[in-house]
Amino acid sequence: MHPRSPRHLRVAAHAELISLIVLLANLFTVHLKPVSSLTGPTHGCAYLFVVIASWRLRQAPTAVKILALVPGAGGFLALRRLDRGDAAGAQAEGVVPS
Repeated sequence: MHPRSPRHLRVAAHAELISLIVLLANLFTVHLKPVSSLTGPTHGCAYLFVVIASWRLRQAPTAVKILALVPGAGGFLALRRLDRGDAAGAQAEGVVPS
């Protein structure tokens, strides 16, 4: 059985996307400075955490590390690729050559 994507990467990816949604909602509605002051650095830290965490994963292919660089949704793209890679590896192990 292959391990799932790391929990800290999943949490950071969620924080990155949620903070981006809050930033954009604030921008297009009331544009309160305190909200921007709080969620801007939160989003930046979550983005950096996703990038660094994905680059530190030993089992992560290069595509995962590059996808993590995409701002906003890069964390989810990297997680999707990690999970898909695990599923593909599990399928390949189950195949018996004839």
